[in-house]
Amino acid sequence: MEKEWFTEWFDSPYYHILYKKHDEKEARRTLDNMLSALNLSANARIMDLACGKGRHARYLAEKGFDVTGLDISLHSIEYASQFEQPGLTFYQHDMRLPFRINYYDAIVNFFTSFGYFDNDADHLKSLKNIHKGLKTNGLLLLDYFNSAWVRKALVPAETKEIDGIQFHATKRLDEKHVYKKVEFDVNGQSYSFEERVRLFTLSEFETLMQQAGLTIKATYGDYDLNPFDEPNSTRLIIIAEKC
Repeated sequence: MEKEWFTEWFDSPYYHILYKKHDEKEARRTLDNMLSALNLSANARIMDLACGKGRHARYLAEKGFDVTGLDISLHSIEYASQFEQPGLTFYQHDMRLPFRINYYDAIVNFFTSFGYFDNDADHLKSLKNIHKGLKTNGLLLLDYFNSAWVRKALVPAETKEIDGIQFHATKRLDEKHVYKKVEFDVNGQSYSFEERVRLFTLSEFETLMQQAGLTIKATYGDYDLNPFDEPNSTRLIIIAEKC
């Protein structure tokens, strides 16, 4: 069976080089803003779904929450596990499978870590598993790009040099997806990966979440929590509740 694109790419060390964040202070301010929208009690149980190497999960734990980080990348979870402590655990897990039932006060999914699957049935399955994992009245925070902004502001090609590697990226769109092809050479060996992310609209999320038993309570258009404006917002941040 052919591997799904994200399993190979997310396990590559070059993925983490390309997407590493340099401004830790700004990243923490962003998380603080999003957490303020959840208004969780102290010691709340939080799942960081698609946690990567666990940087944000560690910050949530520092703030006193009981945090579980899940990610499909084995290498990322192996790295994150070195930071485990009481109140902070990590597991390799595919969000299309259930993980704990009626357990979490909140599940967070940061920085467009959704929309990667071949069909919407798998996206719905993932949302249903989020529903299962939440306590009654538990909250989902889904931080996604605004697909209308992606279509309007797409840069077809760009090159970035990071840690001495020239990453060449080309982007294209079809009716439902944005594609990003990343090509680079390391020590004389050429690499090529292609990302594919679903261009969900707010209306499509509303339908999926309703089918999953989640009710959208609030939407924001950026990390300063300004109101969502479909033509102009850069993000689509959704707060949904398990009914």
